Amino acid sequence: MIKNKTMEQQSKRIPALDLIKGMSVIGMIIIHTLLTFADIKSQSESAIGLFIVFLGRGTSIFLICMGITFMTSRHQSLKSSITRGGMLLAAALFMNFLKFIFPVIFGFAPDNFIQRYGWHGPIEQQYLYLMLLGDILQLAGMSLLFIGFIRKYVTNKYGILGIGLLAALVSREVSGINIDIPVVNYVLDLLFNNDFPAYVYFPVFPWVSFIIIGMFFGKWYQELNYNRPQLFKNMLYIGIPFAVLGAPLVFIYGDYNYNGFYHMGPGGVLYFAGWTLIFLFIIYKISVNVKENKFIKLLKYCSKNLTTMYMTQWILISWGKGIFGFRANPITTVLALIVMYIILTFSVQILIDLIRKKREKSKVVEVLS
Repeated sequence: MIKNKTMEQQSKRIPALDLIKGMSVIGMIIIHTLLTFADIKSQSESAIGLFIVFLGRGTSIFLICMGITFMTSRHQSLKSSITRGGMLLAAALFMNFLKFIFPVIFGFAPDNFIQRYGWHGPIEQQYLYLMLLGDILQLAGMSLLFIGFIRKYVTNKYGILGIGLLAALVSREVSGINIDIPVVNYVLDLLFNNDFPAYVYFPVFPWVSFIIIGMFFGKWYQELNYNRPQLFKNMLYIGIPFAVLGAPLVFIYGDYNYNGFYHMGPGGVLYFAGWTLIFLFIIYKISVNVKENKFIKLLKYCSKNLTTMYMTQWILISWGKGIFGFRANPITTVLALIVMYIILTFSVQILIDLIRKKREKSKVVEVLS
């Protein structure tokens, strides 16, 4: 019976999404290394730098994949969604401590990183600010607190899509909502922040729209009886009109619809969602013709360990600022650092796996004894 359940779950999985999430792990190491260590000229004028910065605009790919897998996950209860959301928020705070506070405590945070924020007093006065900086983990955690209710109570796939589009539609109207109560203010920042330089890089509005659009396709996938080819055709059929409708809103009415990548409006959501869906269709068509090999296995490994590898690479890269400098290196040096950080991230993940297996083995021995 256990074997049948495992086979059933495997039939629901979408290998192309595992490959895409795996590629996103390697991609984020490349992107974060460049943004952290490359000088501004290398980022904005070199062909390699411009291409890597362009890759950094692929956040919507990960979020739509997250929404699809959220609907097909074995853990379907509202409690599991809320629990995982809380765990991700706690993990985000822990990661920020290791990224920012740890280097300051031990004296290897570079001066120009501190100066970037315009601080003139002791860095210790900014500990709380650094701990609460919002990134993709905070977005995922906050979103899980909401989308569990959608999965439980909205049974019509078009109702799910409508909620996703509504979240995008109101994003600019609710952007920047703020009241003078510290704890409440931080929650509002995670939901609606529009500061630049960003205090919360990925506020829930509008970014949760991509997750909910992914949930729409996850629900559709269930209704198609897990027919993968048809699912990706449907992505193409919806992605094209999304991109076509979003393009004029972004390029003609950009002040409202594309107020920068991190705080885009409804047109930006449509445009990026459209191209993301087209991209997912293309990757699927490529993946069905690719045989299992070592690289595919590597990507699947990355997908399985996405959260821990995300945290690991950010922590290692942040610690490296004290050694290699912050935004102070030419592109050739950065390329070498990219290779180094890929190796380091995988090495730490393998070590984590070994520790985890050792603990599991110890528990089994305790039970048997």
